[in-house]
Parts: sequence; structure tokens; C-alpha cells
Amino acid sequence: MDILTRRRFLLASGVAGAGALAAGASAYGLADLFDTAGDRDPQARTLVLVTLYGGNDGLNTVVPYSDPAYQDARPELAYSADEVRRLDDQIGLNPALTGLHRLYGDGRLAIVRGVGYPTPDRSHFRSMDIWQTARPDRPEQTGWLGRWLDGVGGDPRLAVSFEPTLPPLLAGAHSAGAAVPVTERKARRPVGDQTLARLAVPEPGEPAGQARAAACFADLRAVDTMITEVRDAAAAEEADEGGDDQPAATATGGARGSLAAQLDLVAQCVEAGVSSRVFSASLGGFDTHADEKQLQAVLLGQVDKALTGFVDRMAGTEPGRKVVVAVYSEFGRRVRANASDGTDHGTASDVFLLGAGVNGGLHGEPPDLTRLDDGDLRFTTDFRDVYASLLERVLDTDPEQVLAGWRGRLSGVLT
Repeated sequence: MDILTRRRFLLASGVAGAGALAAGASAYGLADLFDTAGDRDPQARTLVLVTLYGGNDGLNTVVPYSDPAYQDARPELAYSADEVRRLDDQIGLNPALTGLHRLYGDGRLAIVRGVGYPTPDRSHFRSMDIWQTARPDRPEQTGWLGRWLDGVGGDPRLAVSFEPTLPPLLAGAHSAGAAVPVTERKARRPVGDQTLARLAVPEPGEPAGQARAAACFADLRAVDTMITEVRDAAAAEEADEGGDDQPAATATGGARGSLAAQLDLVAQCVEAGVSSRVFSASLGGFDTHADEKQLQAVLLGQVDKALTGFVDRMAGTEPGRKVVVAVYSEFGRRVRANASDGTDHGTASDVFLLGAGVNGGLHGEPPDLTRLDDGDLRFTTDFRDVYASLLERVLDTDPEQVLAGWRGRLSGVLT
């Protein structure tokens, strides 16, 4: 099997890596998810995990604009007090985050500061592996939400990815989540395919006009099928080759497709009451080594529009008000800017939690920009505290069973 054919097979199968292969991950469609509508406990909460691949610059996302050390370390990249969306007299959001600024004011955005892990690794791949497996101390073959899935029965539809491939975080030891193509934007439920096929078959003894109508309908279905196949093939080729209209994801990962499109699918599923308890979405392109300010603003603008539209939509229904969104990246960036008007791989950063089920505001101790480890921020909140709280408060699961006995928790962030 050649590399291209193998890659397409893996994409179609929803398989990412040996762990998911062993678990037998397979392709699913929206119809498979909608088949579970009504099966879930109406009181159950939903977790939506959004991964920003590439290492988003936390200091230019949640900006310590009043800190002289911030301004001194990156004079060309730093935002001034007049530019940021102020949260208080010291901290502001990136100017592109207008919607998140509104959600913060509404109490629906919690910002957990200084999140990281001991002995940080600046490799995209190793650090993302640590975040997705929740094992910074040693290599691990399963994802933290894959282990949760193992513990709740292993039905792939309980943990769904709308990314090109199933992320390792959804691969368990005995099961794996479902990968659903983001191109499948709407569920075609009102009229089944078998019903449409019967409409195209003439009935014995029916009038000639009806028989001709059936034949015309059969021709129309054939043309529609052909157009769909050509369009899907072209879309697959475009996805393989990449497009100029999306920021480069680079080898660090992340979906090329719109984050808003992925979250639209999540919203459809939540509103339909499907059994899924976990959804994974992503956006790539945050590896901003050069000309960072403009590129990051474009990317954060996409994140802002997608997240605020989704959170506002979820606020309109009872199932939606039980959704918690968590947004993270594999690491932040160095405090000091480099010579290319960008920043290099760093360590600690911020995690955003959104929804009706969060206590909005700033949480955790911010890292001290004057007390660095080799130019990097010292983390003040272990990311496993975040995961443990999500497992306990959103997924109703004992975190110690999933996180190798981890006992830490966030304080007062989730309701």
C-alpha cells in the first residue's frame, strides 16, 4: 500500500496511531451519532476540548500589559494598555478577542493562569503527547480521555472527534473514540435513502406520467450521486494538498478546516441529545517563530468567532447550558521575543474554560516574569489539576482512576 493510499485509509478509518489501531477505531458519520439521540441522561454534562496546535503565545493572549518586564522583553510584540481588551488594571485580552472579552464580562469565561507541568519539554510532539496522555513522568500509549472511555464501556460514539484523524487523547487501551468528517455538516434524517430509491422505481400499472416522473427522478438521483462523488473527491485532494485560505498548520498538527465548522457539528449533536459526552476539535498554525503579532491576531480572531458563536448558541438550550469548553495548547512561548519579531517554544500558558457551568474570572497564580527558568515561565498550576476537575465535575468520573492516582484539583472554577 503506497503512502498516499495508506494515509487516506487512516483518515477514512478515523485511526491515529498504534493505540487507536489496537482499539479498533472505525469511521462514523453524523447519522451514527444521531441514532443515539435520546439515549443520554438529560442531567449529564458535556465536555468540548479545543486544541490549539503549535504552541499559542499565552503572554500575547492574556496580556500582562502593565508589567514592565513584559514590555521590556518584547518591545515590538508587546501590546499597550490602549490596545488590549482590559480585564482589570493589570491584565487584558488580545485585541482580537472581542467576543471572549464579552463572555468574560458575562461570567462565562474562566482563565486558568500559569498552567504547565514539571520538567517541561519544548518539543511540539513530546509536549503534545504529554498533554494528551496526561503522563509527564513517562511515555504512555493511551490518551486521558481514551482511558475514561475504557471505563465507561468503550462505545466510540461517547467520545467524538471532528478532526481529520482521531487524536491520541481519545485512544484507550481497549477502545477508541469516533472520528466524523467535518465535511458532513448536516444530518440527512427527514427522508431516508431507501425511501428516495423507491420513489425512483415505477410501479406496475401506474399512469404513464407517473412512470416518466419516476424515471426522471432516478436520473436526477444518478446525477446528484455523481456530482457528490466528484465534489468529495476534489475536497479530499484539496485536503491532502492543503489550501492557501487557511493558516499553515505545519507538522505540529491541528485541523485545517474551520474551527467554527467543527463546533457547528458539536452544537448539532448537543441539541439533538446524542449520547456523546466528549467532543474534540482543533485549530493549527500557532507556531509563530516570525512576524507573530499579525498572524496570531488572525488565528485568535478565528478562535474568538468560533468559541463565542458556539457558547452563545449553547446558552439557548438546557442541554447546551450543561456544556463546558476547555481550550489549551501544548505550551506557551518564550518571554523574550526573538530576532524575527516572533517567539520561540516556551512552557507555561493559560487554559480557557467556557460555558454556563464555569465561575468566570481569573484563576490561579500568574507566573512571575522576573523569576524565570532559563528564560521560561515557571508553571503555577499543574495541567492534571485541570483534567481532574473536568473528569470529576463534568464527566462524573473518579479522576484517580484515569490520571494514575492524581489528587490535585482546581479550586472554585467549575460549578
